[in-house]
Amino acid sequence: MSILTSASVDPSSSGSALGGVAEWAVDIMEAIGAPGAGLAIALENLFPPLPSEVILPLAGFAASQGNFSLVAALVWTTLGSVVGALALYGLGAWLGRDRMRAIVAKVPLVDLEDVDKVEAWFERHGYKAVFFGRMIPIFRSLISIPAGIEKMPLLKFAGLTTAGSLIWNSIFVFSGYYLGESWHIVEEYAGVFQKIVIVAVLVAGIWYLTVKIRSYRRRKAQRTAEES
Repeated sequence: MSILTSASVDPSSSGSALGGVAEWAVDIMEAIGAPGAGLAIALENLFPPLPSEVILPLAGFAASQGNFSLVAALVWTTLGSVVGALALYGLGAWLGRDRMRAIVAKVPLVDLEDVDKVEAWFERHGYKAVFFGRMIPIFRSLISIPAGIEKMPLLKFAGLTTAGSLIWNSIFVFSGYYLGESWHIVEEYAGVFQKIVIVAVLVAGIWYLTVKIRSYRRRKAQRTAEES
């Protein structure tokens, strides 16, 4: 059964939600069913620009149309989240602490002291960061890399990732399931939340750069004064 045809959904009625990524996800789910939803979410973890806010409610919508069960949608999308997170955890573990510090040491305006602070923070709050990070756009993927770098116990990482992903996925899959043909409404509201997160990250980045540049100029002026 075709998801789009069975629901008589007009792509033009939901703007970008049914363009591009959604049509790609539809093709995968129609081809291999619930495992296709899991594959799409695994790829979303590896490539954050792919929006889970579209794929997950679409999986719920597909379940409401009888393409597969609601349980299958939840199981496969959560499995996809864990697989994608484990791949990024592996990347972080391969990168390792020493290699990461060597790379950071070459980055302008970033001090190894900053890295030490991040490591100390992650050591104190890493478990909470992995769990709650699964529910924050963009960070959903990125949080797995420092977990790998810091060698967080794999079973704990997998358990926290599964729990956090199940909560996040359930919200969107159930929303798509009960909204039916209006599933794309979820993407619209989630898109607003994601924009807020992006703006917050940009503001924090600008603040960080401003502080580091001022600190660098003060140190440079101090060295100049001492040499003179």
